[in-house]
Amino acid sequence: MELPQRLNVALKEWASVCNALEEGRQIILLRKGGILEAIGGFELENPQFFLFPTYLHQNAQMLKQEERGRLVQMSAEPAEISISSAASVTDIIRLKDRGQMNRLESEHIWTPPLVDMRFNYRPANPLYLLLVRTYLLERPITIQNTPQYAGCKSWVPLTEVLSTARATPAVDEASYATRTARIKSLLDA
Repeated sequence: MELPQRLNVALKEWASVCNALEEGRQIILLRKGGILEAIGGFELENPQFFLFPTYLHQNAQMLKQEERGRLVQMSAEPAEISISSAASVTDIIRLKDRGQMNRLESEHIWTPPLVDMRFNYRPANPLYLLLVRTYLLERPITIQNTPQYAGCKSWVPLTEVLSTARATPAVDEASYATRTARIKSLLDA
């Protein structure tokens, strides 16, 4: 799925995860809710979005040891947010069991307790794995972190439409295709 030239929605995600997506160290996200079952599979209301980095609730213990040195911790969310990437969800996969994530250990920066927490949160709701193609903006865009962006919500409508023109993929097309095929194969193993 191609990235549109302009977007006005963002997905709030830990800054450490945004960084891993931007550097191509990770191409997956985990989500509960906000995903609709449709004919032919699952759909997101917003399959393309900016990545909105958050800092306050990041937890070093929920990141693999090698990721902890990259963690930027803050006691409050910053007054301004630097948006440096956008993303497009290429696949939505409903996870059947915890063992699937064990097979993907090398594909993400999270520790087992974080993955367990995601599975155990609202256990009646399914957990979905999103395969995400991340695009680096030509220049980061700084926005005010307004009260309407605050709180524990995943999706935030931005107060203005922002450009994604000249954004470049974090992972080239061939590498992304290889990695998504590998992930799908591991999930089906």
